[in-house]
Amino acid sequence: MRTLGLAALVIALCSACSAGPSIRPDVAVVEEQEGAPASTTGDVPTGAAELPVPLHDLDWRDCTATTVAVLGLPPGPPGLVLECAELTTPVDSDELMRGTFTLGALRARLPQTPTDVAPLLLTTGADRSSTSTLAALATGPVGSLLPSRPLVAVDRRGIGTSTAIECADSTTTTMPRQAMIDLGQFTPPPAPGGDEADTVLALGRDATTVCSDFLAPHELSFDALNAAGDLDEIRRAWGVDRIGLIAAGSGVDVALAYAAEHPESLGRLVLDSPSVVRSDAATATESVVRGRQAALASYARQCAALQCSLGPDPLGAITNLVERARNGELGTVSANAVLIAITDFVGSPRADVQAGIREFSDTLSAAAAGDTGPLQARIDTAVAAIRTDGQFIARCSDGDQWPTPGRVRELMADWGQRYPVFGPEAALEMLLCASWPSTPPPPGPDTDTVGTMIVAGAADPVGGDGSASASGALGAVGTPTATVAWLGSGHPAFTHSECVQLAIAGYADTGLLPPDGGACPG
Repeated sequence: MRTLGLAALVIALCSACSAGPSIRPDVAVVEEQEGAPASTTGDVPTGAAELPVPLHDLDWRDCTATTVAVLGLPPGPPGLVLECAELTTPVDSDELMRGTFTLGALRARLPQTPTDVAPLLLTTGADRSSTSTLAALATGPVGSLLPSRPLVAVDRRGIGTSTAIECADSTTTTMPRQAMIDLGQFTPPPAPGGDEADTVLALGRDATTVCSDFLAPHELSFDALNAAGDLDEIRRAWGVDRIGLIAAGSGVDVALAYAAEHPESLGRLVLDSPSVVRSDAATATESVVRGRQAALASYARQCAALQCSLGPDPLGAITNLVERARNGELGTVSANAVLIAITDFVGSPRADVQAGIREFSDTLSAAAAGDTGPLQARIDTAVAAIRTDGQFIARCSDGDQWPTPGRVRELMADWGQRYPVFGPEAALEMLLCASWPSTPPPPGPDTDTVGTMIVAGAADPVGGDGSASASGALGAVGTPTATVAWLGSGHPAFTHSECVQLAIAGYADTGLLPPDGGACPG
């Protein structure tokens, strides 16, 4: 079995990294330093037990060509195999209600991937489908993790390749689904004298009514706790007592719920770019908004370095374009629709190459010049990836203490000053979930949770920076953690960074956490 020497993890950072944007791939050096002291990793024992290889397996079928075509991905490395499967799971993990749901899964492997090692299981929560994230990793330019062991992604209920949920379009008589995407920019307020907050609150109320009716009596079965139960169905199907889990973004809620309900079933746990945990919706949303602004600033620096079509000040040009959309100057393209396209691009799990940076610049430049066709195509793709009905239901189910319209109005003014591109719409969008029936917050991690590796993104537009809250929740029950900072931009870190993949591979092989406080270059 391949192992990495993690007695000393040396990450080479060039002295000029802070001088300006870099469009080079990450460079990581992993070596054993002669005479260096062995690193310590909290209470994780030396020689932690290996993850068990599945005794049984799902009914996999090759879907490489179809997956690559549907997601618009490159073919990937020679010999890449993507395999699809389905698993039927109870709607209610406690089996108090009848009914089943079909989960979609994707496995990725290479010709050199060992067949006698356990896979790592990936969940991205409600942010983006887990299977599309894995496919982007497998076909991308960063490839140190997949040769070490297979990866398996499982889509959350109603998202990606799992059974689809399409309910919000039932509101087309008064409040069409498109109005939710536009945050009511082109929709009159529901009552005279109302404002945009009243409009979005009504949109969310209508969508909640029809989607709750559509799902009844299972409308409360789409939260993180039930998603954790679905992951355990995978473990049971494999016939193993422990699994290794990578969770990204809001997938951390699912992972920590799993740690609470099944601590003895976790052999490895990686939280990559986690969202803020155990907090109210406004706090969690603000963290994401900060990450989006930072990621957009990083994109703008790269764009300027490439002399892209947005000119010498790409951030200023993008800010102006969003403001024009808010003023209705882009025709039927709303400000929030533009922001969805931007969020999708800067939060893509594919490592952005120079061509991609230039292409997105050209799309935004064309919209600024009056041709919104390419931008609308980007919006349509982004909506399908990150704004589906299933994601609406999962996000609303997972959120806690959604703010009132009055509080949202305050946040719109505040965030509009501090986060001018994303702030106002992010505050307003929270009202879409304000009417969703509340579920109890998922339980916290158990005292027996396995030592956990956390990856903190410097500019993460999806998870924000919830690494401190995740390590705090785990530390409160005595769980050893090690945090590795990724100094790049995008989500999740392990799809972009060779260095992060090496650290995850070493932890998966040995069960030993990397040194706490390490950093990977961007």
